[in-house]
Amino acid sequence: MKESALYAKIVEWSEEDQCYVGSSPGLVYGGCHGTDEIAVFEELCHIVEETVALYRVDGKPLPPPTSGRDYANKMQNVA
Repeated sequence: MKESALYAKIVEWSEEDQCYVGSSPGLVYGGCHGTDEIAVFEELCHIVEETVALYRVDGKPLPPPTSGRDYANKMQNVA
């Protein structure tokens, strides 16, 4: 498993920006955006992989993982 898989990747539509916005809370502050949802997700995955690599090169510890917390099922119970 890649270390980048330890981090949740979220792509959502922004009414304000009229585009898809990708983010990885806890790891990437900022993210990417665009009009194609799949392209935004692919770019976000690349950004997360690069960010993990930069942490390793700089010798910094990675932030706590955010994946594996079953967010999708927890959100269903809220709706």
